[in-house]
Amino acid sequence: MKLIAGLGNPGSKYKLTRHNIGFIILDYLAEFLSIDFKAGKGDWYGASGKIGNNDFYLMKPVTYMNDSGIAVSDFVNKSGIKPEDILVVQDDFQLQLGTIRVRPNGSDGGHNGIYSIIYHLNTMDFPRMRAGIGRKTDLKKEEYIDFVLSEFSDDEKEIIKTLLPFYKNCIFTFIEKGIKETMNSFNRNFLENTDEKGTEQKAEENQVQKDKNE
Repeated sequence: MKLIAGLGNPGSKYKLTRHNIGFIILDYLAEFLSIDFKAGKGDWYGASGKIGNNDFYLMKPVTYMNDSGIAVSDFVNKSGIKPEDILVVQDDFQLQLGTIRVRPNGSDGGHNGIYSIIYHLNTMDFPRMRAGIGRKTDLKKEEYIDFVLSEFSDDEKEIIKTLLPFYKNCIFTFIEKGIKETMNSFNRNFLENTDEKGTEQKAEENQVQKDKNE
């Protein structure tokens, strides 16, 4: 079984904030698969699913971002799942919107939710999927908190709608084929222009067609 832990803050106040991209992505997966989140046996909401012969569990901690590790470690202790079978879906303001970076392990990179998971699991050896939420211009240090806790702009919300199928396929690839294949296929910016039509529009059309064929 794979655990897919999307990070965010619970409550309507934070629902569409940049810091909540992990929740947004998992909500899309659940809707796509027609499965419902229910209160888990700990500080989280969860939904079980299966792709082929691969079981997985979607988790949204309700501990608030900075204590995400409490929920993840509690689930790990109860289920016996191995750290390498966890995929943490997080925001990253240092990556531009449209960028996905998947890695098998590493430090927290200044992300408090990842720091909490590392602390409570006592290991850095768990995969994570970083979804870029950054803008083209650099942020000043004093802007970090306000930026990640602010809502996506209307334009960004429309862009995210085009990106959600890619996030979904990235997670599905991890569940079915593992971390290496996922890294090879998804570590890039899905909004970069490659021709006059633009990757964003072309990629969306291709993804829609692929979803129809699934």
